[in-house]
Amino acid sequence: MNDIDYMKLALELAKSTQGQTSPNPMVGSVVVKDGAIVGVGAHLKAGEGHAEVQALKMAGEKAKDGTIYVTLEPCSHYGKTPPCADLIIEKGLKRVVVATGDSNPAVAGRGLTRIKEAGLEVKFGVCQQEANELNEIFFHFMKYQKPYVTLKSATTLDGKTATVTGKSKWITGEEAREDVHRYRHTHDAILVGIGTVLADNPSLTTRLPNGGKNPIRVVLDRSLRIPVEAKLVQDQEAPTWILTTEEASMDKQKELEKYGIDVLRTPDGSIEKVLPLLGTKGITSLFVEGGAEVNGSFLRARAVDQVITYMAPKLFGGQMAPTAIGGKGIEEVENALELEIKEVTTIGKDIKIVSRVRRSE
Repeated sequence: MNDIDYMKLALELAKSTQGQTSPNPMVGSVVVKDGAIVGVGAHLKAGEGHAEVQALKMAGEKAKDGTIYVTLEPCSHYGKTPPCADLIIEKGLKRVVVATGDSNPAVAGRGLTRIKEAGLEVKFGVCQQEANELNEIFFHFMKYQKPYVTLKSATTLDGKTATVTGKSKWITGEEAREDVHRYRHTHDAILVGIGTVLADNPSLTTRLPNGGKNPIRVVLDRSLRIPVEAKLVQDQEAPTWILTTEEASMDKQKELEKYGIDVLRTPDGSIEKVLPLLGTKGITSLFVEGGAEVNGSFLRARAVDQVITYMAPKLFGGQMAPTAIGGKGIEEVENALELEIKEVTTIGKDIKIVSRVRRSE
């Protein structure tokens, strides 16, 4: 095995923790001595030992004069855990191989500098693209201080999300619907508009065969129309935040707060105000499952980073049948939000398309 092989193993270890490390990145580590793997580790949860700590603990004395592979630059500061750079130096490793840097201002190159100054050999950039893609959400949040937004929709081949009479259960098959729950598990929060709540009374929880993490449930509700009888208010299955405006009733807010609901106010309830507010609350990733109007508001604000579309081999037709994105829409072709298709797969009888927004930067 070579450096790439060992780093790919570290990346797989990191990927296995998807959905449970937020707001921290996913990190994997492998310790090798004399051509043999003597320790492996992954960061499992914020506040717990980092991947390097886990791998070095397993390696024990065998780590001395060995090589450690890490998918992200070792930290150099005291946070909830001690600096990993210091531990690597202390354990007497000879060589450190790192996939990519840490954009956290508290780290940002300092970890590698400290390791180099201690006389260890450092190799940087092994499987860097894969490592960057793995922690795309973390890097986005570090840069913009607002959540990475994934817009999800399920449509027919002619782009309809329901029939002309509003019926939509079920457009896609069970396999596609289960896949949606995997995304819920890996996101910090899920967002819908008040229209979806009033029409469907959803739970917005994660339902997977082996269980899963429920995201924080976020509802856009400018005038606090949500009924106290709604599942989101009553079931206590996950934290529920309602984003409203300054004009909303204080009496209704107090009533909702009795059920443990957090009511957050912005001046106008716009997406441009909502996303930074969620960022201050530590939401690094947002899964938008709204209706056409909510999706349209994200498009108008150009506040979309990823689009996941499930397409069923069905045709509904109908000029008045709803589509995935409504609102005023884009007026000029040159102003379209341009996407890059990253993945097209068959899932059950349906097609899944994963696209990322093209950034000029």
